[in-house]
Amino acid sequence: MLRQLLRFGGVGMTALVLHWCVVLLLVPFGMAPLVANVFAFLLAFQVSYFGHRILTFGAQAIPHRQTFPRFASVAGLSFLVNESLYAILLTWTPLGYQWALLLVLALVAALTFVLSRYWAFAA
Repeated sequence: MLRQLLRFGGVGMTALVLHWCVVLLLVPFGMAPLVANVFAFLLAFQVSYFGHRILTFGAQAIPHRQTFPRFASVAGLSFLVNESLYAILLTWTPLGYQWALLLVLALVAALTFVLSRYWAFAA
């Protein structure tokens, strides 16, 4: 379990950095943070799915037709939580958009791990 958690952290940090950097690149060009968050999620999703499928959970033997819809559901739920918390923090706290997003991404990671381990990539 510890090894899996460390791998999850490595894949997750890679996806998190990509997600965060995309938002940091798009917002200065005039894109609203919540809109930039959508584009960042779509890119980070690819890293997360393949990274977790191969590295974290070693689920290559399980067909994509089983793991992809499940992980897409997990990611969709996680994104709804992400976007909701992000909107709340942007509206009700003095945090800058970049720090609010970093906090939200870290919080949502735990939900993603549990749902991925016990459902999305379960045999």
